[in-house]
Amino acid sequence: MSAEKNTEKDYLKAKKKVYHLKVFYIHLVGYFIVVALLLYNLYIMEGPHADFFFWFDIIILVGWTVFIIIHGWHVFKGRIVFKKEWETRKMKEYLNKENTKRWE
Repeated sequence: MSAEKNTEKDYLKAKKKVYHLKVFYIHLVGYFIVVALLLYNLYIMEGPHADFFFWFDIIILVGWTVFIIIHGWHVFKGRIVFKKEWETRKMKEYLNKENTKRWE
């Protein structure tokens, strides 16, 4: 009974992580679309209110960039691409590969 409960708990935890990752990727795609549109707006902007809209676009870009960074940090929990465990695992793989080639 306890093992079944732990399995269900792990499943729900994994489902929650996948949901957060999916939402992050949706926000990231939206961010890239809006950044492209704002940069195009900055490129074509002219007229008497250009200064206001220039700063308005810059504030949106900076604010949303900070939000995406914080959201990504929350989703990935500060994981770095190349952790120490990854280095150790890769070293073991290469050592095993070298050992098998010598004896074949």
